[in-house]
Amino acid sequence: MSWGLIGIFVSLALLIGLAYRGHSVIAVAPIAAAVAMLFAGVPLLAGYTQIFMPALGGFIISYFPMFLTGAIFGKLMTVSGFAESIASWIARVVGARHAIFITALLSALFTYGGINAWVVVFTVFPIARSLFQQADIPKRLVPAAIAAGFLTFALGTLPGSPQIHNTLPTSYFGTTTFSAPFLGLITGLVMFGLSILYLRWREKKIRAAGESFNDLTVMERRGAAPHAEGGAGDDGFADDSAVPAAPGTAGAATAVDAKRTTLLEFLAGLFPLIAVIGANALFTFVIIPSWNTDYLAEDLFGNVTVADVIGVWSVTAAMLVAILSVFVLRPRRARAMVDELSEGAKNSVLPVFNTATEVGYGAVITSLAAFTVIRDGLFGMGGNAVLTSSATTAVISGVTGSASGGLAITLEAFGDQFAQMAAAQGIDPAIIHRAVATASTSFDSLPHNGAVITLLLVTGLTHRESYKDIGVITIGTPIIGVALIAGLGFLFGAF
Repeated sequence: MSWGLIGIFVSLALLIGLAYRGHSVIAVAPIAAAVAMLFAGVPLLAGYTQIFMPALGGFIISYFPMFLTGAIFGKLMTVSGFAESIASWIARVVGARHAIFITALLSALFTYGGINAWVVVFTVFPIARSLFQQADIPKRLVPAAIAAGFLTFALGTLPGSPQIHNTLPTSYFGTTTFSAPFLGLITGLVMFGLSILYLRWREKKIRAAGESFNDLTVMERRGAAPHAEGGAGDDGFADDSAVPAAPGTAGAATAVDAKRTTLLEFLAGLFPLIAVIGANALFTFVIIPSWNTDYLAEDLFGNVTVADVIGVWSVTAAMLVAILSVFVLRPRRARAMVDELSEGAKNSVLPVFNTATEVGYGAVITSLAAFTVIRDGLFGMGGNAVLTSSATTAVISGVTGSASGGLAITLEAFGDQFAQMAAAQGIDPAIIHRAVATASTSFDSLPHNGAVITLLLVTGLTHRESYKDIGVITIGTPIIGVALIAGLGFLFGAF
């Protein structure tokens, strides 16, 4: 084994280990990249300024508008009270005994509606805590129930998702965010159903062992310390004062049924989420295709085609429409929402830099000569475009600990090869799109994943207490999803 290959594994172990201990990937990723470069004999300063930073900057240049509008939209949904209205109405109608289903559904609904994943955690957790307590469901399952919605099928499997995982492939395969709509919908429903079945089975098993909501978890009974960063409260969850609460969510941890949300309020809150999907479809299939975009061929605009940018344009425009709809539907809160626009914009900075930093790290790793061994191993799996592209995406997403970062790195390095393989094998690019988007949400959620760490921090639980269930949901169901996409795509094509 070459020193360069050893360096990649040491670098990855360092990245996972430090991230597991709660260190920011913004600081850790350059250090881990430097370790890999040292083993490979690459000049550190040149590697940092000429490989790491250009990849980081390129990602921000291309996708910051989506992060910005998504963060602002999520902020306004919270400040306007729409997020709380949706959650409380569903909880009251369905009932607290279905706490797992409601939590996962709300998480998926907000994610599919375009709300930033970080905001989803803060929005859904207070509702989940109240529901789980009312139903006396063991608290250790709360993180997995939330993850079932915002870390899996709602990101890249469902057609029309405005999340970056579903947008990135459009620039490489000439597809749209609605590619293979029924294939994605069927796969998403199967993934969601399997998640609920697993969590209900775990609930029964843990209950049979005598554990309830108010019990200390098994790890705590064995003397393990509570979550260091969160500071567990009396109920075993993080104290609200110790958790970095999302702005505008103060008081959201009250009982779900404290406010009797009407059906009209629920529908009003649901409209902006529907607007995101509807406007995205309208811009994708009607409005943008009707424009004269010949100017894109000029060097000034990057000499690209509309197919290269329609995914980002459509989602960004859709998010702007949704933002305006919140103001129209809540005119009395307009002043308060305007005051929070800047805060929403600030909320976009950390997620985009987290992802971009991981893209920079991945660019360094893929530039090393030793990486060709890994690449050749992945491309030697049999040559099927769907399997090769999915496996490559899953592995690189695992290396970076980021679905969007891993997907961006994979497509930048191998997107053209995937497209050529698909064309040579007569495979519709829409199937490749749906497969890689789903595969990116599998191994990315290893313990060093930033969203997993944040989720555990907010809920005040530890990896040892809750990661097993998170891992089954966020790694297991996407793998099954990719297999289903490959199988259905082989039998029926993109549909």
